[in-house]
Amino acid sequence: MLHDHLAKPCTLPNMMFTTIEFGDTEFSVPVRYQNLLPKGVGAQGTVCAAYDTVTQQNVAIKKLSRPFQNVTHAKRAYREFKLMKLVNHKNIIGLLNAFTPQKSLEEFQDVYLVMELMDANLCQVIQMDLDHERMSYLLYQMLCGIKHLHSAGIIHRDLKPSNIVVKSDCTLKILDFGLARTAGTTFMMTPYVVTRYYRAPEVILGMGYKENVDIWSVGCIMGEMIRGGVLFPGTDHIDQWNKIIEQLGTPSQDFMKRLQPTVRNYVENRPAYPGFTFERLFPDVLFPSDSSEHNRLKASQARDLLSRMLVIDPERRISVDEALLHPYINVWYDEGEVNAPAPGPYDHSVDEREHTVEQWKELIYQEVMEYEITHGHNALSTAHCTAHGPGQDDADDAERPARR
Repeated sequence: MLHDHLAKPCTLPNMMFTTIEFGDTEFSVPVRYQNLLPKGVGAQGTVCAAYDTVTQQNVAIKKLSRPFQNVTHAKRAYREFKLMKLVNHKNIIGLLNAFTPQKSLEEFQDVYLVMELMDANLCQVIQMDLDHERMSYLLYQMLCGIKHLHSAGIIHRDLKPSNIVVKSDCTLKILDFGLARTAGTTFMMTPYVVTRYYRAPEVILGMGYKENVDIWSVGCIMGEMIRGGVLFPGTDHIDQWNKIIEQLGTPSQDFMKRLQPTVRNYVENRPAYPGFTFERLFPDVLFPSDSSEHNRLKASQARDLLSRMLVIDPERRISVDEALLHPYINVWYDEGEVNAPAPGPYDHSVDEREHTVEQWKELIYQEVMEYEITHGHNALSTAHCTAHGPGQDDADDAERPARR
């Protein structure tokens, strides 16, 4: 719980900090952030909601969990920070600020990222009875965000409901950047169980992958919205694969040929499953009633989209661009959202780079310092603009529900 009496200001050049304790986690933040409330603890860090007195908006502050305890953590912290600085799209969480309370590289140990505060994650939304309008609009935004990441050369590979957040006006943002290229098979060195339910067959089976690896995850999320439960709740990679083929059927020989010999051996020795039709997997009774709005969205369209996304063989699976043009999705099509300017290209050598923890620490410290120099001094002038009212994005979003 929050111990106000533990708040103690400490001064940094040009910045006052205050320290608050939540359980055994200490949050040291600039005094501009008030009313801190713990929101949750995840594998990547602790998150607090707060009010930013400078920009006069509610924010989420994430303290990265022990970023320098090992190379995996340090590399992930660096990658997340780099990508958040790079990407700028309304369907991907934005970086509002970044700071460290420590004054030198020697003392440096904490990284804080400030982001927009959202109302709920998709796990909570999936439990609701969504009509076709809301379901298709959420899926459309997911696809826009994914397309934007792809345009920077970032293939996510690990989209899941817990890392997608939604506001009460139905606007959606993707919270994280997925698996680093080198992190496909490394297990996470954290006490948290990694959810694999939404990972595509090509990731589970250690094959090559392309952009539509992320379409599988969207299909799993959509199927869960309709069914109200996880589609393929495997306890491990093998169980996961069994759950997939039991429902969708054993894939073709053409697919098997592309597997590594040991994996292929296992997969080919499983019993052959015929799989079920999508009418059987997702019967009409599970869908919302057909829309009476002018969009006229129907269960048959939703099921057709699902049947094109949940395809084991990526060669036969729909692409992100095709999904955005599907009749169930394209009712929301907006050129500026679908083809927003690409972010600067992401330097993938980061994912392959081998550094010691100390070297990663120095790289992250340089990034935070550079961020404070480029963003710290103009905080008040930006606040002046943002305090006056919603920007164009907000105005656009405010119109959205009217289109439903």
